Amino acid sequence: MPFFTADICDEHRDDVQVLSHDFKSYGGAVKCHGVIATIRIDKDNTDLIAMLREEGHGRIAVVDVDAAFYAVVGENLMKLAQQNHWKGILVNGFVRDTSITSTIPVGLWALGTCARKYHDKHPGERDVELHFGGVDFRNGDQLLADHDGIIITHKEVLQHLG
Repeated sequence: MPFFTADICDEHRDDVQVLSHDFKSYGGAVKCHGVIATIRIDKDNTDLIAMLREEGHGRIAVVDVDAAFYAVVGENLMKLAQQNHWKGILVNGFVRDTSITSTIPVGLWALGTCARKYHDKHPGERDVELHFGGVDFRNGDQLLADHDGIIITHKEVLQHLG
């Protein structure tokens, strides 16, 4: 179903949160929507890899790295996300391989790019409430993104659009 985040914000202003403008698009799908699955990691993306190996069912992975200056998503994870039917990945951190990630039809948003990745192993936490970019993220919430921005809602707003 076609949608525009600006229209949703107008029609459902009490039910949406708008993510900060700090996040940029680095994926091949600029416009997408899906149910949120959360994960908090400490620079090491091992648990994110495990998550993206699972069937995505059209979900969007929301990853909090606390803006650490290490890339946690690149070409290989984007290919994995596409293969396993994830619609997108939102990273409170950094990504790399963006000349390639921009050709993969999965949404990818992050604070910026960084060439290095982290090599030590640290466990992550899945299915936790996250807060960054002025927004609260919970498993099961909806994320909708287009050229105007990224919005989060706890309601299924697309079924109400004409």
